[in-house]
Amino acid sequence: MSSIQLGDKEFVPYLSEEKILSAVRDVAAKVERSYSGKKPLFIVVLNGSFLFAADLLRNFSFDCEVSFVKMASYSGTSSGNVTELIGLNENISGRDVVIVEDIIDTGNTITKIFEKIIAQQPSSVKVATLLFKPGVYKKNIPVEYIGLEIPNDFIVGYGLDYNGLGRNLRDIYVIKKQHNPL
Repeated sequence: MSSIQLGDKEFVPYLSEEKILSAVRDVAAKVERSYSGKKPLFIVVLNGSFLFAADLLRNFSFDCEVSFVKMASYSGTSSGNVTELIGLNENISGRDVVIVEDIIDTGNTITKIFEKIIAQQPSSVKVATLLFKPGVYKKNIPVEYIGLEIPNDFIVGYGLDYNGLGRNLRDIYVIKKQHNPL
């Protein structure tokens, strides 16, 4: 892994593909233990979660269903207001639901999705995320399945982007810190 340039920002290696896939397998095993004998509905939050969801589901050996919602909360490197773009179109009343997120930081996006889903009276709702930033999480929605905890750094790769770039990277990169000389 070497540094990369995406638009006007430089990023350096952070998490290797091997470490990411190991975390995905761990999350899948935990979800399987919770849903043995059930058929959960995985609700995948696009765009960033598409790679995590694909690998998670390939490691999930029970029957399940998949649906998608698309939310927006970032512009460049800063978090903004959460805007729903594409909603859930199916009846989830009485279903066991697993919300699949790529990364949870402040919790604004997961709260909006959780509230929308819980209003439809599912049997259960749990949250699975590849990456979790506990230092900035400010909500009370429980996050049951966490792949990796990370500090509050801006990262790209494995579905995560900077202005639409970098989602296709197999590894995860962190924005290079600029040090100002004294």
